[in-house]
Amino acid sequence: MAEGNYSTVKEFILTGLTEKPGLQLPLFFLFLGIYVVTVLGNLGMIVLILFSPQLHSPMYFFLSNLSFVDLCQSTVITPKMLETIVMKKSVISYAGCMAQFYFFDFFAVSECDMLAAMAYDRYVAICNPLMYNVIMSYKVCSWMVVGVYTVALTCATVEIIFMLRLIFCKADIIEHYFCDFSPLMEHSCSSTFINEILGLSLSSFNIIFPALTILSSYFFIIASILRIPSKEGRSKAFSTCSSHILAVALFFGSLAFMYLQPSSVSSVDKGKTSSIFYTLIVPMLNPLIYSLRNKDVKVALCKFVKRRQFM
Repeated sequence: MAEGNYSTVKEFILTGLTEKPGLQLPLFFLFLGIYVVTVLGNLGMIVLILFSPQLHSPMYFFLSNLSFVDLCQSTVITPKMLETIVMKKSVISYAGCMAQFYFFDFFAVSECDMLAAMAYDRYVAICNPLMYNVIMSYKVCSWMVVGVYTVALTCATVEIIFMLRLIFCKADIIEHYFCDFSPLMEHSCSSTFINEILGLSLSSFNIIFPALTILSSYFFIIASILRIPSKEGRSKAFSTCSSHILAVALFFGSLAFMYLQPSSVSSVDKGKTSSIFYTLIVPMLNPLIYSLRNKDVKVALCKFVKRRQFM
């Protein structure tokens, strides 16, 4: 396209979840409540793990990082989404849109890989308990977390570099509540072929590879649990994994539905519905899942509250 035939978009208008006036106020308070629970739950989990010596183990080290990722991911998306609900015209600058896409991509990839690291931790704990403290040493766990963030940083940086090469000159209205990959592709006047291939490849890698790691870990975990002679022992071993399985199912299910298909196939309404799960619901549920279904966390919380009462 010739240089003088178009004017580039300098800002975008986010349409939000719905344009029906009767739903806007209830949705605002609903998602505001979800965000408050998300912040309090994840921040509380981080503080509890930090100040509870009995939770200073590899499992809770990964969990504190997962809570950090959930807190940041929700904060990248939710405040602007709340603005789209109450404002008639929610505008986001081009730079703000690119920044939101970049940080969302970074934290989404981080969550995928962090869940895979947690699955490996459970595999070692159940299948090789005698060597657990050696294999999952503080140094190893630290390097695993560094690896998670490095992969996320690399993928997000590569995607944003190719995103910044695109020229956006079509209608500036984005049919979404945040700057996601597929809605942005629809507004490009330059070729998006490389971006589509790159996006599908990175999405496949960051969903399928961690998912295979998790499935492989749980294949050996289940096989090991079934060899435990006592019913009580099997139940106890499985209970240490049940919270993680539920968190994985919620996150990867909604993420795979959204990203493991070409953008031309996915519909706007389905995309919004799926996005709500992994940007809003999952970050809220994770601390609840790990606290309500975990005896160690409950005991640590009771001790933490008692210490604060007597201070």
